[in-house]
Amino acid sequence: MLKQSVILGSLTAFSLLFGTTSALAQMSHPEMERSTEQTGEFQRINQPLWLKGAVTAGGLGAIGLELWWFLLSKPKSRKASTQGGIQEITVTVDGGYEPSQIVVQTGQLVRLNFDRKDPSSCLEEVRFPHFRIAQELPLNQITSIEFTPDKPGRYEFTCGMNMFRGVVEVQSGEPTAATPVTSISKPVHPIQHL
Repeated sequence: MLKQSVILGSLTAFSLLFGTTSALAQMSHPEMERSTEQTGEFQRINQPLWLKGAVTAGGLGAIGLELWWFLLSKPKSRKASTQGGIQEITVTVDGGYEPSQIVVQTGQLVRLNFDRKDPSSCLEEVRFPHFRIAQELPLNQITSIEFTPDKPGRYEFTCGMNMFRGVVEVQSGEPTAATPVTSISKPVHPIQHL
């Protein structure tokens, strides 16, 4: 959640920067005040170089932030803990899902405890289309959703408006016999000094 507050703070700072620079850009210039006649033609507005640089840097920073947010940030993955044959994990719902990628095993009951802290209407519901589950998430309460995955795969869950997403990655519970493990031991020799 700290990263989200840093990102939101950065976006707010960029918005303030753009607002300030656009207000400065719209202020009257001495050259414009000297020209009082109305010609009906466009007049060139000369902006200071530092203002052009600030607007350009702010725009490039915002583009970089958006590219990172949508393309380069990796979802946080966590494996569900198993106790008494139940795989269980708590998912915090606050501006998205944390963790947004959950790893479980096939053939065991999965219990996802959704703790909703975000009051936005988009996050009022969570949907698991593959498991035919749609569950309301009351604010400031923990809501448990249970299902048993029968085959490996990646199963997406979304908010009610399909804007926020997460993934349940189901792995095979059996060890794979595709590659046998062989161990070759070599005798260990002490380091020889010359």
